[in-house]
Amino acid sequence: MNAKLSLLQQFHNGTLAGKGIDGICKTLNIPYREKTRLLPLLNELIKEGELFQTPDGSYGTPEQLRLVKGVLRGNERGFAFLIPENKDVFPDDIFIPHRSLHGAMHGDTVFAKKKFFNGQSEGEIVAILERGFKEIVGVFKRDRRAGYLIPDDKRYFSEIYIPISECSHIKSGVKAVAKITEYPYGKSPGGKIVEILGDDDDFFAEELSIIRSFSLREEFPQAVEKAAVFAEKKGITQADIENRRDFRDELIVTVDGADTRDIDDAISVKKVGDKYLLGVHIADVSHYVPYRSTLDKEAFERGTSVYFPDRVLPMLPRALSNGICSLNENEERLTLSCLMTIDKKGKVIDSEIVEGVIRSNYKMTYDEVTQILENDEKTCHKYAMVADMVGAFAELTKILQTAREKKGSVDLEVKEAKILFDGENISVPDHEPGKEFSHQIIEQFMVLANETVAQYMQSIEAPFVYRIHEKPSEEKANAFRIFAQNLGITAKFKDKDVNPYDYQKILNSAKDLTVYPTLNRVMLRSMQKARYSSENLGHFGLASDCYCHFTSPIRRYPDLCIHRIIKDVLNGNYGHACDIYGVFVDEAATKSSEKERRAAEAEREVDALYATMYMSERIDEEYEAVISGVTSFGLFAELPNAIEGFIPIESLYGQFEFIPERFLLKGNYESYSLGEKIRISVSDVDFEKRRTIFKFLGKLIPEN
Repeated sequence: MNAKLSLLQQFHNGTLAGKGIDGICKTLNIPYREKTRLLPLLNELIKEGELFQTPDGSYGTPEQLRLVKGVLRGNERGFAFLIPENKDVFPDDIFIPHRSLHGAMHGDTVFAKKKFFNGQSEGEIVAILERGFKEIVGVFKRDRRAGYLIPDDKRYFSEIYIPISECSHIKSGVKAVAKITEYPYGKSPGGKIVEILGDDDDFFAEELSIIRSFSLREEFPQAVEKAAVFAEKKGITQADIENRRDFRDELIVTVDGADTRDIDDAISVKKVGDKYLLGVHIADVSHYVPYRSTLDKEAFERGTSVYFPDRVLPMLPRALSNGICSLNENEERLTLSCLMTIDKKGKVIDSEIVEGVIRSNYKMTYDEVTQILENDEKTCHKYAMVADMVGAFAELTKILQTAREKKGSVDLEVKEAKILFDGENISVPDHEPGKEFSHQIIEQFMVLANETVAQYMQSIEAPFVYRIHEKPSEEKANAFRIFAQNLGITAKFKDKDVNPYDYQKILNSAKDLTVYPTLNRVMLRSMQKARYSSENLGHFGLASDCYCHFTSPIRRYPDLCIHRIIKDVLNGNYGHACDIYGVFVDEAATKSSEKERRAAEAEREVDALYATMYMSERIDEEYEAVISGVTSFGLFAELPNAIEGFIPIESLYGQFEFIPERFLLKGNYESYSLGEKIRISVSDVDFEKRRTIFKFLGKLIPEN
């Protein structure tokens, strides 16, 4: 063990905790005059976040000093909240007033100490471990003395100072990216402009600014592209398929959207007596993306593919994602296949995971599957060879749906606007409730494969990345129960021990009531966010004890990661998998969860930009809407196409009291609650906030 680790160990076991440099030297029998040997090691450990030095000069681990490590989330009014890294020890976010930030900014990883000020609990930043942003996107402004970048993200509440010598040639008012070069104490960060995105009122410059602000990767490095092209050109050799299960003569199809180019999964079903043999065949991306290779490092940094109305930022280069990895029609492809035998009650009574090679017979679309199930003559003729199998798809799907409903699976459908862009025009079709049955077929088959794989890997205690969805907190479960009861719906469950069946029962009881969409929305808000974890904590929404993401390795890193582990296990290298991935699965789970959140936020921001542009051409048009959010400062209302707009409280007549537990804005003349149907007109759009402003015209009379 080296000297630094030995030193740290003695802090962890308490030998050196709370001691200053004199005490440390004395305890370690180091002559005080030789303390210069010790100080560099202590400073290294402080820099790494392993130790902290208090103002009085004593040292200790963050845990010993009760410091909270976390990431700051700023507010445009100058304060911030610390999101603790360890939610088990520090479950609540910590308020940090501006006077206690000490130069820390939105996105920074910091240490804070909790304290009381005027009787209120708050935090104070004691160390900045890592800056959250190296580059900032915003609007550049210049006067005679200097330039300034005003961040688009108002949570980053400080302008970036640009010396006039660095920006005299840049036009004031453009969208730009600034690299932060210094953080002078008590002053605005300093920087330099590294990219001009376009004029401030340029729509596509605005979209590009969102992409930049989330640090999303657009182009692949040349070495990554080269590696992908090499893998595609090499193709599939005889050596690649020698030890694989050969499915090339079996009837296998893919079912996707009409414009899908990166096909992860293929399926097959055979009915034998009263049992079903389901094959879920997933692209073996790990064959082409070795662990720690150039391709893998890039995929790890991206974490996921990101989808916008006008473009996709893929996790892998197109030579892989659309080429050699994609399960294209009538082309040999390598797979990792999950084979399941399912009884008439929807229970998997036998399963096997194998490395395979397939040749998909047809690239089918969801619409074509629907047409076959509806006995469309033309489509049935086109797919005569698989028409019977499609019928078996439907039979098995209904069995699986019934079985999952009995377990208590909760409908997690989220109503979102579908933004379409053809290169010139934006369109937003009205939202159609519920998924088509053809989508449900693929969803049920993929969920079952994910569950089956996770259960097997847990049973052998291999290192793994699980997809977890923890149960609602006691506080949020209680709020949901009270809200349901206020709507007149029977809601009886224990807040501490709520289970999926409790939520399902409430939803089912309101299925035919007008309040159902409102109830579903509030239920979703009461639930925690799904995430990745190296520890299996179950999946509340799916009522699953054990779950993972196995079926999309082209576009999600966790799937790619667990494919490698599974293949090691299948090939008798269990010990190797534990050695190589035992620690890495923690890193992969944490990083992938972070990248997933980042991608989702970016997609929402870009969709909101497109929605705002779409609504800007509909000023003064009138619509029916549903109140989708109630706040102390106004109402949110949702149109049939799922675009949401805001009604400021100042535009409503009367005085109001906000009652949050009832999602109610109670007025002296009129009150407004979640789920009420209203009529609105489009009064304005706010491009800076990417928000549409509605004018309230009146309530709609409920139908009897």
